[in-house]
Amino acid sequence: MMQLKDILYKVNLNAVTGNTTVAINQVHFDSRKVSLNDVFVAVKGTVVDGHDYIEQATNNGAIAIVCEKLPKSIVNGVTYIEVDDAQSALALIAANFYGNPSHDLKLVGITGTNGKTTISTLLYQLFKKAGYKVGLLSTVKILVDNKEFKATHTTPDSLTINSYLKMMADAGVEFCFMEVSSHGIHQKRTEGLEFAGGVFTNLSHDHLDYHSSFAEYRDVKKTFFDQLSKSAFAITNVDDKNGLVMLQNTKAEKFTYALKNYADYKAQILENQFDGLLLKIEGNEVWTKLIGNFNAYNLLAIYATARQLGLEQIDVLRYLSELESVSGRFQYVVSPSKITAIVDYAHTPDALKNVLETINSIRTKNEELITVVGCGGDRDKTKRPVMANIASTLSSKVIFTSDNPRTEDPVLIIEDMEKGVSPENYKKTMSITDRKQAIKTACQLANSKDIILIAGKGHETYQEVNGKRTDFDDFKIVKELLNQLNK
Repeated sequence: MMQLKDILYKVNLNAVTGNTTVAINQVHFDSRKVSLNDVFVAVKGTVVDGHDYIEQATNNGAIAIVCEKLPKSIVNGVTYIEVDDAQSALALIAANFYGNPSHDLKLVGITGTNGKTTISTLLYQLFKKAGYKVGLLSTVKILVDNKEFKATHTTPDSLTINSYLKMMADAGVEFCFMEVSSHGIHQKRTEGLEFAGGVFTNLSHDHLDYHSSFAEYRDVKKTFFDQLSKSAFAITNVDDKNGLVMLQNTKAEKFTYALKNYADYKAQILENQFDGLLLKIEGNEVWTKLIGNFNAYNLLAIYATARQLGLEQIDVLRYLSELESVSGRFQYVVSPSKITAIVDYAHTPDALKNVLETINSIRTKNEELITVVGCGGDRDKTKRPVMANIASTLSSKVIFTSDNPRTEDPVLIIEDMEKGVSPENYKKTMSITDRKQAIKTACQLANSKDIILIAGKGHETYQEVNGKRTDFDDFKIVKELLNQLNK
């Protein structure tokens, strides 16, 4: 049986009231889940403060409380552990509780604004092709080798991360690829984990509803690299102006990748078409099924990571050519009447610009590009006019619509977007609040050879309005609508 003192290894303790040699059952930061002989960690969240629920946790049978401030009334027989930072303590406690599973496999974290899901998922695919047992912690799903679990956050809480890593270690998984979000880093969810490597993709306007400024957002990303050990590697995109910032204080071995600048790993786009990319990577030509400049960066990051993890160059190139695109990332369908519909998760100005520029670089300009786009509610409002400006500048026609309005009025979100449309682009735009109707209108406006881009939701299979989630799948809907119109 595990004792309380066993899970406190490396935790910065201010004071201990009570006995640390007591046997413990589980660890929780949600007081409702606490039962007899469990440990409750009182974490200050963005909405609620765990310190307000210490009494509930002790009433439910908690044997130990980890907190930043002692409650007014101390319960006899309960051990109280005071710490400076409960989030950090939770991460270390979680790792200790599950036996530090990140030490038993090679864990690689991928961070940046765009590309995290694609890179982590395709690295999982590639290492599976190479014959390894592999794990994945991503926005879309969690995979323990071949067993699939539903993902709820880009970076789960530290207890969830470590419980999955323990499952992976027990299943003999050798490599795990994990998306690391700025929220996850800021909330110390990745502390206490041993990373074999870190990958930086790019940095653009996002999450400024959470971070006070772009500089803070950048610096939070940077702390992930600051914490890597000497035995790890750090791979960064030097075509991004923040790429080298990430490596400034890292102890890890540094590597760079780029399409434009001098770098350790260099690639060139030879052909860019709707059916794939022809790349030259380190002097070798490779045809891939992925599309667009942004995917050239993703593939190069995957190549660099696989090489750093010891795979042979010839094998990596072969596997790259076999990789399939990720759900909701430039996922496309061509209707019987030759209309191409593309569904993409692009929900930041930079991602939207990348996707639209990619489509424009491939199309002949004889066809129309119709974009359906919205912005999420209760999120960074400053990107709304910026995204509308990009969409209306780079498309033939644009339909502004809802994209998870959450608790906001979707009409007001669309009005925020419309402010970004320049006078010469007004005629190109229309607004339809109902997302399904917006997609239907795009399908009705499209003629043979035209391209429809449905941006923002990608792999998501729901629409969130007033705290309620209803089934909504962009790809499924556009496929059905195009088939109906064809009939």
